[in-house]
Amino acid sequence: MKIMKILLLSLILSIFYTINASEVIPKNKIVYIANDHSIPYWQIMYKGMRSEALSKNYELEIYDAKNQPKKELELIIKAIKEKAKGIIISPSNSSAAVTLLEIAKNANIPVVISDIGSDGGEYVSYISSNNVAGAYDIGTLLSKKMIEKSWQNGRVGIIAIPQKRLNGQQRTTGFMKALQEKEIKGADIKQIQEWTEEETYNFSKDFILKYPELRAIWLQTSNLYKGAIRAIKELKKEKELFLVTFDAEPEFIDLINDGIIIGSGMQQPYIMGKKSARALINHLNGKKVEKNIQVSILTISTENIKENLIAIEHNVLGIE
Repeated sequence: MKIMKILLLSLILSIFYTINASEVIPKNKIVYIANDHSIPYWQIMYKGMRSEALSKNYELEIYDAKNQPKKELELIIKAIKEKAKGIIISPSNSSAAVTLLEIAKNANIPVVISDIGSDGGEYVSYISSNNVAGAYDIGTLLSKKMIEKSWQNGRVGIIAIPQKRLNGQQRTTGFMKALQEKEIKGADIKQIQEWTEEETYNFSKDFILKYPELRAIWLQTSNLYKGAIRAIKELKKEKELFLVTFDAEPEFIDLINDGIIIGSGMQQPYIMGKKSARALINHLNGKKVEKNIQVSILTISTENIKENLIAIEHNVLGIE
């Protein structure tokens, strides 16, 4: 079925190119197909890309896929139709990325992947965070805090991003490795589907009610944190379990300082965006580009947030 879809799309593209062969090609236009531009993380990544593109005299246009694989297909065809010189994608999931890459390859347009990853296909470069190491470090931080409280016999619930995504699989692997080293048990893993605070609230509440021995919740993203905090407060568990997260929102500076969130593995989307645009532009100008570029993740807690504040504001939150 997937092969038939690719063949059909390739046919559409070949017809399109025949019709539009005489059109003038824009000189320096590149396109970013964002996973979901309503989420601050992708907005910050775009800011980094835009900064790099402007510095190299390239026009960068953003398309919002709204976390919909079907929309991604439409947008990559739109980018090809508008004769983009190159495309950066943050795909909805790693399997969907394969089809996008195949379509771009058939149109002879180079692609850089910025975060999430792909299960296969050809691309210029993959810019990612070291999700395994970052998740391992936040798991190590949590384990240390639990042992300090004599909570090592407690369990940890995980609210995960979709595990069809390569970065989601990596986060779970790194985090569980850290827990297993300290013989701390997981409670359960629930995968985000709706991407709403209400969903996170319900997941957190279910964990607390189902597992009396629950001592921590790890949220594998940042923008849904209010749902987890609301469940913890409503069930009066503020002093009985820890909340740790991944990524960051501006409010996290105060929340970590106040101990409401005890730590977060913060990706650096602004830097990732700059590196993604730089890789694509370098390729377009005939320069050699690394196939895989990893950006480190900051493990931030109450103990070190002040010394990392400048990096958090610029690299993580995209304050220019």
